[in-house]
Amino acid sequence: MKNILNKIAIVLTVLFVFTSCYDEIEPEIPVVEVKDELKINTSYGIKLESTFVTNEVSMNVKLDTAGKVLIRIFDINNRVVSKEEISVKAGDNILKIYTTALPSSAYRIALYKSNVMLGITDFNKIN
Repeated sequence: MKNILNKIAIVLTVLFVFTSCYDEIEPEIPVVEVKDELKINTSYGIKLESTFVTNEVSMNVKLDTAGKVLIRIFDINNRVVSKEEISVKAGDNILKIYTTALPSSAYRIALYKSNVMLGITDFNKIN
């Protein structure tokens, strides 16, 4: 009986040592590095890295709350030539816009949430 109690005491001691040495690891939240060209000083909006675009351009979509947004690209005649709904997090969201399929012209890109326009900016597609 004494032998069993000694074994239980040893097992409990070992378990106590292992559990007391356990560090809870908190997941790291990645920090998005926002270039100066993409910084938005308000709580929401849209900003392109450059107004002159060839095949792709970086864009910052900034919101004060997470959710789904709609991005629309309009041509010079104000017709929608592209639209996409995406999920974004609160804060800065750095996205790539691919413009290879667009002909050379002037365009507007707008950001909507719940059918409310949050921002709009212009760009020129060049070869």
